[in-house]
Amino acid sequence: MWRPLCLIAALSVLGGCALVEEAEPTIDPHGYDEQGMASYYGARHHGKRTASGERFDQNALTAAHRRLPFGSKVLVTNLANQRTVVVRINDRGPHTRGRLIDLSQAAAEQLGMVASGTARVRVQDLDD
Repeated sequence: MWRPLCLIAALSVLGGCALVEEAEPTIDPHGYDEQGMASYYGARHHGKRTASGERFDQNALTAAHRRLPFGSKVLVTNLANQRTVVVRINDRGPHTRGRLIDLSQAAAEQLGMVASGTARVRVQDLDD
């Protein structure tokens, strides 16, 4: 009786370990210029801690990127309407395959992508 229970418990623990994502190393933002899909996150995450340790503010111009260093400022251009916004990277993500960047709701509003939820964008580093 105990042997099957122990086996199930062991498999559960090992299965959970396989789902843990390794953090990707940050990259040098100088000259960063990529195109891809953007999405946004808002009220559901408002007030929760970001990967940088600060609280997420859906009304701030911030974004999540997998590899750009925290504090990096990037210009995001909606390729469908050419609207732009400057955001500061303060979180890691997006956690959805095929997405380049997750924007705050305020940034998504400036880009005109709230209704669709996603947009094809260009993300460019802003040299200080």
